[in-house]
Amino acid sequence: MTPTPSGDGIIEVSDVFKAFVTRGDRRNGRAFLALHDVNLSIARGRFVAFVGPSGCGKSTLLNMIAGLVRPTEGAVRYKGVPVSGVNTDVGYITQDDNLFPWRTLRENVEMALEFRGVPVDRRRDLALRYIGMVGLSGFDNHYPHELSGGMRKRTALVRTLIYEPDVILMDEPFGPLDAQTRVILQDELLKLWDGSGKTIVFVTHDLVEAIALSDEIALFSRAPGTIKQVYQVPLERPRDVFHIHAHPNFPEFYNRLWQDLKEEITAVELEASP
Repeated sequence: MTPTPSGDGIIEVSDVFKAFVTRGDRRNGRAFLALHDVNLSIARGRFVAFVGPSGCGKSTLLNMIAGLVRPTEGAVRYKGVPVSGVNTDVGYITQDDNLFPWRTLRENVEMALEFRGVPVDRRRDLALRYIGMVGLSGFDNHYPHELSGGMRKRTALVRTLIYEPDVILMDEPFGPLDAQTRVILQDELLKLWDGSGKTIVFVTHDLVEAIALSDEIALFSRAPGTIKQVYQVPLERPRDVFHIHAHPNFPEFYNRLWQDLKEEITAVELEASP
């Protein structure tokens, strides 16, 4: 059953369709339907993961919340107001860290505060405090090329957190990292988020990551994507991401989620077969 919005979420997605017209097809008026009949309500302070087959529209919906893409039909509302342009009230962390190579770690972290006109001393103090929160004290004057991949990700994370957005959008932020660094950053993310009141919307292809981090998991169907099911993650908090497989509720929930996702992946493969 397709979930319907409750009307009390910080993010409300109502009857959203999205069609893209490819450059080569503009004259013919043909379009690719990326999303259809998407309805979702995300409550304040929740950690929600999007999972689904590649190309099912997870990132497209994230971009709609950010105001980078507009629905063809339907509406995306943020705090009750339709998103009609770039949503500067949210933070957005992508797969790439997007650090400026000519700025030091501290200067990169300070950047959002600088744009907001925060005095130099105040933004420096805040930057150093956030840098310390992710274990990077002493590296504040290093440039991005002098940092490891995990350190760059930490920098990108606190650069977003420092201006305290109510909602943080994350599009496979840990995807390119090695397995060990990835789980360490998952643990750090949960510690930073716990008790903050922030809402996180997190796109991932990794079911273990989705289960370890989130309160709810929205499973997308194959393209054109819709939300097939929203699952409540049956693991209490705080979470031990290093031993998440050992939780007594993990195996059954993982298998259930995987079977539902596998149906969509298999359908994609069958449709692609000659």
